[in-house]
This record gives sequence, structure tokens and C-alpha cells, in this order.
Amino acid sequence: MKPARFQWHRPGTSAEAAAILAHVAPEDGRVLAGGQSLLPAMALRMARPGHLVDINAIPELAQLAVGQGLLRIGATVRHAAFHHPVAPGPLGVLLAEVVRHIAHWPIRTRGSFGGSLCHADPASEWPLVATVLGAEITALSIRGARRIAAADFLRAPLETALAPDELLEEVALPLLPDDACFGFEEVARRAGDFAQAMALVVLRRDVAGRIVEARIGIGGVEPVPRRLPRVEALVNGAAPSAGLAAEAGAVAAAEAEPMDDPPYRRALVRSVVARALSRALGLLPEARAA
Repeated sequence: MKPARFQWHRPGTSAEAAAILAHVAPEDGRVLAGGQSLLPAMALRMARPGHLVDINAIPELAQLAVGQGLLRIGATVRHAAFHHPVAPGPLGVLLAEVVRHIAHWPIRTRGSFGGSLCHADPASEWPLVATVLGAEITALSIRGARRIAAADFLRAPLETALAPDELLEEVALPLLPDDACFGFEEVARRAGDFAQAMALVVLRRDVAGRIVEARIGIGGVEPVPRRLPRVEALVNGAAPSAGLAAEAGAVAAAEAEPMDDPPYRRALVRSVVARALSRALGLLPEARAA
């Protein structure tokens, strides 16, 4: 099939994009970044926007910048940009590890970090990363810019806190301390498929080797990715061990509230959390995806 008729707009600045979006939002205006979710939906006529505001000609939205303890990711930065570390320390390595789980190379050359957050698919990797790391999203409209915590930005499957006349301008991720360790684990039917369950663990260890500042989250199971406070409380202050990882997986499985097939999804949660924590603690080798 072909898309329904629409009007295409190609602004050259963020301010111009916001002004156009304010005008066309009542007529179902949509922002086009990578287009890897929107354009297939339009081709199937599952989405019929009257206007597309194409932000790919706005230079500042394609920028990555490090400063003041943050990695700032513009709205049109492609997934493929993260195949090599784009930030110093563990954060750059973490992003390079996670990106290899996202779809396939052609998709990664067009899809964008910001677009993934705006699409808000529960099975997408970047929303989990943003939630666990405490990202801040900047939304822009003619009213100005407002900043939204990732945990508040992602509201439900395919639903965010963006107003119809707002566009995501950038995502800010805090840099990780040099001694931070992480583990990421994902289960999918095939390489490149959406995740059925995934877990991200980021932690530090004190001088005695005990776990501190643990951040543990799951995605692909519930309507939105989220951190697991009970599991974090369990591991903070504990000595690393395979038994602790197994217990963390069991607690995560009990805490999870799957959208479907609860026994199977909880079994996956148990596995991915235990393995992600084990990787963060160096009990398993580093994971690699194609």
C-alpha cells in the first residue's frame, strides 16, 4: 500500500520546526526523524498524519556533545552513532554494547535515539537505558523548552508525555563514574527482533568490594520500562556472588507485572536480571550481539 496524502514540511531550525508543529498539530501533524516506525505505519495506513514535520535538515539536532557531566544526544542522532563510544568512561561502552541489540544495521543507520523514546515501544532498548540512567528529555514548543525525567516521559505503550505541538529536542544522559560497572541482557526470538525481556544493571563497588549505588531495571515485559527498587535494596551493601545474582532474579520475577503470559515472562525476567547482574559483577563474560 501507499501512504494517505500528507503535506511535507522541512524546517531548518528547531524554532521553525516548533512554529510549524504548533500550526499543524490540530490537523494531526507528526514529527519525522528516522522514520523507521512511522513510515511503515503510514505505508500500511495504520497512521494517517495530515502533515509531516521533517527535522532532518536541522543541524543542531544531529549533534552529540559531552559537557558538565552529561552526554547530550540530539533528536536525529542515529543508532549507528553509538557503535563506537561517544562518551568517556563506562557510559560510552554501555551504549556501544546496547546498540548492537537494536534491530539490524540498515535500521540502525536511519533510526534515531530520540525517535525510539518518542515511539515508546516497551520492547525497545533505549527507553530502558534512559530510565535506568535517569535521563532528562528536553521538549520544545512555541511556549519554550521543558525538561522531563525519563520515568515521567514514558507513560504507556506508544504513549509519552509530549504534547501534540511539542518535539523532542535532546536527551541528556548523566556520565557514569569511571569505576561504574554494567551488565545488559536481552532475550529475543531472533537476533534483531524486539526484546521479550531485557535487564540493565549499573553499579559501583566500595573499597571492601561490596555493591553500592545499584540501578537495576527491566524492559519488554511491562507497559513501560522501570527500575526495580526491591532488587536494588537487596543488592546494595551485599557482597557479590552467584547466589546473590540468582536471588536478585527471583525477587525481580516476583516484582514484575507482565502484560501477557505471566509465567513465561517472569521466567525470562528471572534469567535476564540474574545474568545482567552477574555480568556487572564480572561473573559472566561480556555479552556481544551482531
